[in-house]
Amino acid sequence: MAVTPKRGLIAVEWAMMAYVLFTTIFIMVTFSRLAHPWQMLAFRTGAVALTLALWMLYRRRPGRFTMLLRVAGQMVLLSWWYPDTYEMNRIFLNLDHVFAGWEQSLFGFQPALEFCQTYTHPIISELLSMGYVSYYPLFVGVAVFYYLYRYEQFGRTAFIIVGSFFLFYVVFIFLPVAGPQFYFRAVGTDQIAQGIFPNIGDYFNRIQFDVYNHDFILPIPGWKDGIMYKLLVVAHNAGERPTAAFPSSHVGVAVIVMWLAWEARNKKLFFTCLPFVVLLFFATFYIQAHYAIDAIAGLFFGTAFYFLLRWLYDRFFSQECRV
Repeated sequence: MAVTPKRGLIAVEWAMMAYVLFTTIFIMVTFSRLAHPWQMLAFRTGAVALTLALWMLYRRRPGRFTMLLRVAGQMVLLSWWYPDTYEMNRIFLNLDHVFAGWEQSLFGFQPALEFCQTYTHPIISELLSMGYVSYYPLFVGVAVFYYLYRYEQFGRTAFIIVGSFFLFYVVFIFLPVAGPQFYFRAVGTDQIAQGIFPNIGDYFNRIQFDVYNHDFILPIPGWKDGIMYKLLVVAHNAGERPTAAFPSSHVGVAVIVMWLAWEARNKKLFFTCLPFVVLLFFATFYIQAHYAIDAIAGLFFGTAFYFLLRWLYDRFFSQECRV
């Protein structure tokens, strides 16, 4: 039976609008403390304009392809929303010393420091680099699967994936943890190895980290001649900022991908994604992007966000257009 195309915004677009509203209020309240408030507001205006333009295109040419464009537009914007969290959380005092201390208490050492020094074989490096690089193909791939084979659930899937990013971003704004690659560089790995974790206060706000800068980040460990390693460096250099360490959104989103693959009842999809998710989990602290506790927390946050967003969609958007 044909379904009349929805005239208004779809769930994934409402998620973006809610995030824009929330962060715009934050920007206005903290305006004088932010480094680039006008640029941040301009980006939000552009994101809303793009969303409305794609919505109008769909109104003129309703169909699966224009619906795909609407969802793809929101996914593309995620790469800009991520570094934007740094612009907001940099105004708070850094908490890496707290999380590094918890890591030490739990494991008795720093996995992000020891893991990469212990396992140096090129094959291990390439496998873990591949796991980390697979992050974007994982969630895009599962969305494409639903678009092609479970289209009636495509809008729901897109809402869960994109909505989870926004939930992680809200956490990152108020939890200024940069991760080992930045914190270890700032205080010195010699102190970290001795179990000394200095409080660096507003260090990441003072250094004005506006672009990727090798002076403020540890070199990515691994086999530097590897193809996967080189892809990892390119992806890392493109938009990394001293933000978003706890919990690991890489692990969290990967867990959500696994829940969506399980829900699809497709063994090939599930078991294709599984090894990449396992490799990604360990890669997060192997390349020193995260503490091990960040990756562990990502498992729980990802699961919680999946069920929360699934409930929200079923509660408020269950009648959404599926054309």
